[in-house]
Amino acid sequence: MSDHSRRGFLSGALGIGAVAALTACTSNAAPVPGGGATAAGGDNAEPGKPVTIGFSCPAADHGWIAAIAANARNQAGLYSDVTFEAVNPTTDIAQQIAAVDTLITKKVSALVILPNDGSQLTALGRKAMDAGIPVINLDRVFDSPLAYRTWIGGDNYGMGVAAGTHIGEQLKAKGVGNPVIGEIAGIDNLPLTRARSKGFADALSSYGYSVGPRQAADFTAQGGQRVAANLLQAAPRLDALWNHDDDQGIGVLAAIQQAGRGEFLMVGGAGSANAMRAIKADNTVLKATVTYSPSMASSAVALARLVAQNRGMGDLVEKEVPTSLTLASATITKDNVDTYLPLGFES
Repeated sequence: MSDHSRRGFLSGALGIGAVAALTACTSNAAPVPGGGATAAGGDNAEPGKPVTIGFSCPAADHGWIAAIAANARNQAGLYSDVTFEAVNPTTDIAQQIAAVDTLITKKVSALVILPNDGSQLTALGRKAMDAGIPVINLDRVFDSPLAYRTWIGGDNYGMGVAAGTHIGEQLKAKGVGNPVIGEIAGIDNLPLTRARSKGFADALSSYGYSVGPRQAADFTAQGGQRVAANLLQAAPRLDALWNHDDDQGIGVLAAIQQAGRGEFLMVGGAGSANAMRAIKADNTVLKATVTYSPSMASSAVALARLVAQNRGMGDLVEKEVPTSLTLASATITKDNVDTYLPLGFES
């Protein structure tokens, strides 16, 4: 989850299959459901010099983060030339810094870091880079490009655009005038939340719509349920609702059901398996979700291996791995859910 404004990006065409997007690193085989790994293929699949990839991410307080860790480990396990060394996940920034410091001291070949907070861990990334250890900055971006070799992550602004576009199209098709459109955001002090909200507002404005009642939660089911209950009580009428996060959406849906509301359509965010199953069943207000796939962690490990071995992405003319990869956000509805369901993560 990173700040869209920092991306000098390559990849308007990259989608939920982050690993498939890196066909130069891996094959076009389908990702392992819930694991994100793919079998290697092409010249880059041939074993190179042995490398050790260090990995650090926050503790799994919800399904998306748990899938990040699983995807990274599963991807590393596909390479005979990779030793994967993960430090204990934590939500404590000081503990994450100390843990990654041990990897720097061990002089690992490359680091994949999803920081708890990009700003507060920028100095750590810079320390690794200054020590000659390339850093693949995953998702939450560091403040300085000097702190990483390559950034890879999802498109938070694009998530908002995808959600706003779907809602705008649906309401226009139904001829709804002056709709009341709600938004349940994630953590408001994170750049990613602000980017998602801006994309949502920008997309709605192209239909002549605006965001109505908006409240922020905390990416947890409990927070989603609490905030949704408050928003529903304050808004006796809604035509549409965007919830930024499908893990959070478990609580949001529970609050909607408890309130006996069903007059509006809801769009989720991230692409969890349980959200996709609900979309497929078509028995709740949840009619779509926009992706932010944890398969990006698999791609981060693939990139770390290439960088550590001084390889490039074979499908590109350039000899080096790009410095930035932004993955596109797809819109999943009942019409295409079967295509994406194998890629969903469990909340």
